[in-house]
This record gives sequence, C-alpha cells and structure tokens, in this order.
Amino acid sequence: MPAKRKGLRAPDPKYVLVIDIGGTHVKFRIGERGPIQAFDSGPKMTPARMTRELRKLLGEQRHDAVSIGYPGLVYHGRIAADPHNLGNGWVGFDFAAALGRPVRLINDAAMQAIGSYRGGRMLFLGLGTGFGATLIIDGVVEPTEVGHMPYKHGRTFEEYVGEHGRERLGNRRWRKAVRKVLADLRAAFEPDYIVLGGGNAAKMKKLPRGVRLGSNLHAFAGGLRLWDPNSGVIISPSAAVREARRGR
Repeated sequence: MPAKRKGLRAPDPKYVLVIDIGGTHVKFRIGERGPIQAFDSGPKMTPARMTRELRKLLGEQRHDAVSIGYPGLVYHGRIAADPHNLGNGWVGFDFAAALGRPVRLINDAAMQAIGSYRGGRMLFLGLGTGFGATLIIDGVVEPTEVGHMPYKHGRTFEEYVGEHGRERLGNRRWRKAVRKVLADLRAAFEPDYIVLGGGNAAKMKKLPRGVRLGSNLHAFAGGLRLWDPNSGVIISPSAAVREARRGR
C-alpha cells in the first residue's frame, strides 16, 4: 500500500474523509462513525461542481486526508476516462487542489470491495446506476471493466444489470439476468465467494449459493483502509492508488 512508502505517515482514521461518487448521489463521511451525508449527482455533475458542494457541506469539519471512490476507469491512480453516468471534466481534475488535502483515488467498486473483503479469492459485483466488478485474490486488489464489456444481443453487462437494464426489463426479468451474470462471472473468475453490493443489490429476493449481500457502508470502510498501512490489502500496480499532496 502507498502508506508504507518511506516518509509517509498514515493519518488518524478519525479524520479521513471518504467520498463515494455514484451516478445518482455523492455520499461522504469522516471517519468510521461520522454521519453519512449525501447530495444529488446525475449527468450534469462535474468534478468542480462536486467539490464545491462538498466544501460547502463540510464547513469547518476537520479532515486531514481524503479517499475517493470514482465510478469509472482509474489507471495508476489517475482517472482515465469520464464516467458514463456523470458530466465531463473528470480526467486530469486536481482533487487535492480543490479539496486542500492529500487525496487517494480508486474505482468505486474497488473501494467497496476492499471494505467487503474477508480473505481468499473474492469477486465483488456492484449493482447500482452502473455495474462494477473487482477481483481480490489473497489481498491483491484488481479492478476490472467487465461492466462495459459486450455481453449479449449487442448490449454490455451494465446495460443488462445496471439501473437502465432494471428499468427496461422490469424487476422479475432483471433478477433473472443478474443470476445469469453471477453464474457466468463465477465460471470465468472462479472466486471462493461473491459479494453483491451497490444500491440495487437489496432488490434481489434470493441469492445463489456462495453469494452474500454486501453493504454500501463497506465503501466507507474501504476508503479508510486505503490509508491504513496495516490493512493487509495490496493495490495492484495497474490500479495503484496515487497520492496527490496539497497543504491546507
């Protein structure tokens, strides 16, 4: 983990701000026990607008470091593409300058996966506005872009089991599609267990064997782990969390 690099000191977890960016809401919390706050996002949400809203809502609350879960491709700790469900301008945006704190950035599904991980070979699947997938093998985290891969009938995995897929199919057929995707990805990745997270996971009436329901709270736990040098989780080089430094 980056916190183990020489000269870096991990912040007090009580003062780590964790931001979970979603297609419909941005949620944030300071520390493990702080209140969870949220505001609307959506297709017009830009990073500048998001950080302005955050600073307004945070006010004078102390936070010494920031973890951000981003709903899109993150490569070597940098945003590599604008998200599918938000506005533009995310690539190259300087969050550390905008927030005035050191920032660590990772894919949102990966952040929730890190908070959900309990050892072994785990596949995390996030059912929300979009569809995220992260594999963790013996503590090594590897986010994927499975959600945007072609699945069938000219549609991607996300177009089948994301929110637009649920609206198109209706809940009954959507649940059937989710179960089929779970079976297909289980065969592909051969995990010891699957964690199903995201806002729509609770809409599944019955989970297949070896699949457990996650919690959106795990995203906040994962954000704290990003700054914990003793977390036992290692970010793979391709998804390495990049620390951007800024003074207050």
